Amino acid sequence: MKSFAELGVREALAAVLAQQGITDPFPIQEQTIPDAIARRDVCGKAKTGSGKTLAFGLPILQSIEPGAPKAHPRALVLAPTRELARQIVDVLRPLARAVDLRVDPFYGGTAIQPQHNALHRGVDIAVATPGRLIDLLQTRAIRLDGLQVVVIDEADRMADMGFLPQVEWIMRRLNAAQPQVLLFSATLDGDVDVLVRRYLHDPVFHDVVEDDDAPEVMLHRFFEVHHMDRVRVAAAISRGAARTLVFVRTKRGADRLVRQLSGEGLRAEAIHGDLRQQARERALKRFRAGDLEALVATDVAARGLHIDEVDVVIHYDLPEDPKAYVHRSGRTARAGRTGAVATFVLWDQHVEADRLKRQLQMTEPTVQIFSNDPRLADLPSFQATETEATGTDGSPARQSSGFATAGTSHTSPSRARPRRGRR
Repeated sequence: MKSFAELGVREALAAVLAQQGITDPFPIQEQTIPDAIARRDVCGKAKTGSGKTLAFGLPILQSIEPGAPKAHPRALVLAPTRELARQIVDVLRPLARAVDLRVDPFYGGTAIQPQHNALHRGVDIAVATPGRLIDLLQTRAIRLDGLQVVVIDEADRMADMGFLPQVEWIMRRLNAAQPQVLLFSATLDGDVDVLVRRYLHDPVFHDVVEDDDAPEVMLHRFFEVHHMDRVRVAAAISRGAARTLVFVRTKRGADRLVRQLSGEGLRAEAIHGDLRQQARERALKRFRAGDLEALVATDVAARGLHIDEVDVVIHYDLPEDPKAYVHRSGRTARAGRTGAVATFVLWDQHVEADRLKRQLQMTEPTVQIFSNDPRLADLPSFQATETEATGTDGSPARQSSGFATAGTSHTSPSRARPRRGRR
């Protein structure tokens, strides 16, 4: 394993990382940073939470000179959601200060005038969502003719959310500038492959392959819960974890569950599309700081969330399909940490739950549970008894601690390291 300095990272940047407790590069960083520093177009395939922000951020921070002209950033990072854009800025700003560079976010849901003001002052690295960037381009508040580097982050999520036409609209306008392009994605097929072939020039491909033979660090539990006991089961699990992310299907359901969890003595808040951006950011900040025991989220609101410290994910409402299950569950077991996932199954949802497990190639049994079960206080250590661990046909079911599905990878203990700070 090489150090950041051995990868070619400038001493000033490596020193800031060391102050944050970040000393050893993650695999995606070790593979991509040298090529990115060498000005090659790079296509990096790695799952969310694998350290991609530093993988593209460090090469940018040492490849551009400070003092970009007004409204003419020298680097652009495209992110699918405002939450992700905000988090990228939070990671890069302390490093940018060390090399006298300015990093600012540009996304919708907030007033546009402060973003105009930031561009007028001068921004070296703009981190933007596609929609807001197009608004700024059409009003000539920002110019991209001086770009040296463009990053497309979470390209697969861009595709899932229907943003690729906007991304292509932006990329077509960069042909004259011919910037270096760095693309990162959990998958490289379908529409993402089209993006790679159209806009990356002779790219270097890097794929972080995990050890499929190693035990998983994401543990999965399926619980049959009574409708009247469901809130208390969620509360019992949350009390045993530092941070629990709870998924529901509707905005109204999120607000209702927050009130119910608060009634159980838990500190809980919600994030969903009806909340103002400031309220969402405040809830995320409190959750990361450990001031909240539970964060209740809808699927749309949680897209692009990067929270490395989630201990447990609860599917309070059964996911609609395997893709939703994988996306929700991927909020835990990030950056080398272990995590647990609990899926609630009501009495009339067994067929739907069994279908979901078959599609995910999982054999984890559905176990009937009540809120007074002491095992809920330590979900990762939960073990079903022989009587409980039965399949849908009544036969003993094999225990499984993970899932395997297309486009999904697992972190192995050989890759796992103690937490060294947010990436």
